Amino acid sequence: MLNKDQFADNHFIRTIIEEDLKSGKHTAIQTRFPPEPNGYLHIGHAKSICLNFGLAYIYDGLCNLRFDDTNPEKENDEYVNAIKEDVEWLGFHWAGEPRFASNYFDQLYDYAVGLIKDGKAYVDDLTPEEMREYRGTLTEAGKNSPYRDRTEEENLDLFTRMKNGEFPDGSKTLRLKIDMASGNINMRDPVIYRIRRAHHHNTGDKWCIYPMYDYTHCISDAIEGITHSLCTLEFEAHRPLYDWVLNNISKNANLLNRIDIIINDLYKIKKLTNQDNEMSYSYNAHPFVKPSEQEFDKSNKRVDEIWKLEEGVIKSIKDLSRENLLHSWKEELEAITAPYQLSSVPVVDFSIQILKEIVDVIDPRPRQYEFSRLELLYSITSKRKLNQLVLDGHVAGWDDPRMPTISGMRRRGYTPEGLRLFAKRAGISKSENIVDMSVLEGAIREELENSAPRLMAVLNPLKVTLTNFEAGKTQSRRAAFHPNHEEMGDREVPVSQTIYIEADDFAENPPKGFKRLIPGGEVRLRHGYVIKCDEVVKDEAGNVVELKCSIDHDTLGKNPEGRKVKGVIHWVSAEHAAEIKVRLYDRLFTVERPDAVRGEDGNYLPFTDFLNPESIKEITAYAEPVAKDLPVESRWQFERIGYFVTDRKDHSKDTPVFNRTVTLKDSWQAK
Repeated sequence: MLNKDQFADNHFIRTIIEEDLKSGKHTAIQTRFPPEPNGYLHIGHAKSICLNFGLAYIYDGLCNLRFDDTNPEKENDEYVNAIKEDVEWLGFHWAGEPRFASNYFDQLYDYAVGLIKDGKAYVDDLTPEEMREYRGTLTEAGKNSPYRDRTEEENLDLFTRMKNGEFPDGSKTLRLKIDMASGNINMRDPVIYRIRRAHHHNTGDKWCIYPMYDYTHCISDAIEGITHSLCTLEFEAHRPLYDWVLNNISKNANLLNRIDIIINDLYKIKKLTNQDNEMSYSYNAHPFVKPSEQEFDKSNKRVDEIWKLEEGVIKSIKDLSRENLLHSWKEELEAITAPYQLSSVPVVDFSIQILKEIVDVIDPRPRQYEFSRLELLYSITSKRKLNQLVLDGHVAGWDDPRMPTISGMRRRGYTPEGLRLFAKRAGISKSENIVDMSVLEGAIREELENSAPRLMAVLNPLKVTLTNFEAGKTQSRRAAFHPNHEEMGDREVPVSQTIYIEADDFAENPPKGFKRLIPGGEVRLRHGYVIKCDEVVKDEAGNVVELKCSIDHDTLGKNPEGRKVKGVIHWVSAEHAAEIKVRLYDRLFTVERPDAVRGEDGNYLPFTDFLNPESIKEITAYAEPVAKDLPVESRWQFERIGYFVTDRKDHSKDTPVFNRTVTLKDSWQAK
């Protein structure tokens, strides 16, 4: 059951949404979760799911599930179905039917034709190697393709023939005509279509050209009416391209691009005044009045550059006003360029805000916002590397309980509530989001503490014969499944002459502070008697194989006055116990960042070098009789041991299989 307290609060995206709703910019919000169906979802996706669906839930909006399926060779229906199942299991419901970017392929093609007609896209014959050479570097500008100036007619003809399958795969691309000298490499004439003959899981063999993600994503957002497009920080440098595409497919493309240039220049002014935080601007004097030398250090060479930018901004805004293109905002534009002091007003931020509001009215469109990607220590979240683990046989599939996939964590016994709690604690920000595995495990423990019923199981059995308990007799006592939740009910706990206890609960030569069973000592059986160890039986090798103990008949579920027994241990009746298979799972890797370890030569070592050889151990154990009748995905606390779940795939009444979800305490630090 969802409630609004389950989601991260007081983060910057919520602030943006609340301001948008308060100002009337949006009357409702629409988000989306847009996975590519090329693998199973992992813990990082769980955070994104909780963010996008959670925001829609908090603000009574809608969230779409859209499959960004533009890469046909790697995508299939298995992944589509698994993703839908994961989202629903986490407790969320998408608006309407699931969407597919491939459903918009016709519209995307038409927009591309429009860009060609506007002189903003061209067909290129450069090979991938040549394209990399022409693109330039982070410090060197790129150079124009020799095919950049093809005529509109030639480009339309070639693009049509690309669509009709007349050219080999990879021989031609469609590129946007932006700026090969841009400081942002993503803006250097990016490819938006490539030829690729591949069967598509949704469109079949209809297409042999496929759009690129950066082109498809923003248009899909616009088609669906997304208000807040949320993605991780690696896409921050792609945002100018996101906005450029939406500007240029608009009927108001020319006007929007002119305003966009002004906004970018205003941001440059802020950067040059060392005000990198977009939420504040501390230069109190009106920015469009040339500063005196006293206001800046004479040696500061940025003064002239700032002034040139300001002059350009003023001229551009006045040009728009003179052309009567923004007559509805005449007063606001005059306020921006008025030559007087506004010492109490952050004028540049005000100017940016006004211009963005104008854009939103002219052409409402999604806005992209970025947050930091989750990095979980002792794990990896690269789909490619997770796939390598599967293909190389290091794990038993995408849903192996050691995998950080949602299906793997589900099979391990993690709960939707626990994962939502973890996502809340991980938080949303632009800062590096490195989270230790103990935070995830702690959230799962906390949730299971209240939701998981208890039973007793013995993993490493030591036989105990109760010498003064009648042979063949069975005695039972009812015990609650949870000490704090009567509604969970209770069960019969049988006792017979032979029982099993944990071998670790007996010590012939106990260490200091040991409060369990010792020769001649007493201990209380959980839900049972106080027993005393009278004799230790060993095999020929000197190993303890049996204890002979006596019971105090007056202590079944009682604590008679004067009987002080400090230790309490769990146990099961040997004659009634269910034999179960138990899989003890631990962390998959032995180091915090397995894909970031360098060797002596400075190169990264294979992440598989750090796989934990003890990440799984399978044993036969004994549990209370109730364990034989449990359904799959039934989560339990084995008292004093940890939390376990009946395996989704392998558990049955004939062969009970339990996976360890998490220990009762964080035991990793002790290793």
